[in-house]
Amino acid sequence: MKTLHALTMRNIRMYFKDRGMFLTSLITPLILLVLCSTFLKNIFDQTFADAFTSIGMQVSQDLINGCSGGQMVSSLLSVSCVTVVFCCNLLMVQDRANLSDRDLKISPVSSGTIALSYFLAAFISSWLICLCAEMFCLIYLYFTGWYMTAMDVVLVTADVTLLVVFGTALSSLCSAPLKTQGQASALGTIISAGYGFICGAYMPISQFTKGIRDVVTLLPGTYGTSLIRNRIMHGVFLEMENLNVPEAMITGLKDSIDVNLYFNSSAVSTTSMTMIVVVAIVILLAAYMVVWHVTYQNV
Repeated sequence: MKTLHALTMRNIRMYFKDRGMFLTSLITPLILLVLCSTFLKNIFDQTFADAFTSIGMQVSQDLINGCSGGQMVSSLLSVSCVTVVFCCNLLMVQDRANLSDRDLKISPVSSGTIALSYFLAAFISSWLICLCAEMFCLIYLYFTGWYMTAMDVVLVTADVTLLVVFGTALSSLCSAPLKTQGQASALGTIISAGYGFICGAYMPISQFTKGIRDVVTLLPGTYGTSLIRNRIMHGVFLEMENLNVPEAMITGLKDSIDVNLYFNSSAVSTTSMTMIVVVAIVILLAAYMVVWHVTYQNV
């Protein structure tokens, strides 16, 4: 345990010592928040306002802001929890590219301990950054349209932590075989560009064709996005119920922005979503340990 702790702390210090890597990871979620609130908020506002107008209801701007803000913030957090980890995990590839791992190979430290130290360091570093991103997102919601309770905030934090673990397991598995920083950067670019679409963050999967929707619902990241969206927008939909918005209208809104997810026409509960992500983490982590051991022996 002492060796694992020492290696983990070494990796964390190396990550935060590289200010370029750290600042890039930290600023990216903030840039996304600014861009979304600047260029997409009006579109989301108009979409929700038109939905209420279609049934002859006028609601406050705060409620509209809560709807649009909740959708944007949940999308940003669900993507950041995965993409940020790929930046944090660059250290694993850098050590291999710079031959810094040779000292570890000639030491009596097991390959499993080394692999776990990279995993824990990436998780802790990413978790701290994502907590900062969550804080800024909650501040944004507070000043635009706040409908969350203290329990909602706790649950969002728990889901962010769960998604960071998932992102760390996925990133570790993908990065384990890589040998150069160019390969790691290319992988990070691909994930950053595509993950938001396949997890339903940038575009709700309800808008996909049936074939694509069936494929996307097999991916655990989709359920992670829906989990965070459920927590953040829970109070918004309670307020709609208090305003006597028709239940069919509320259900339609939930379906349209993936608060409600369906698998084979059956609704997926938040408990089931959590279990799906947990099972995915276990599988990815086990695969990572195997791939790392094979790669470590052959490099």
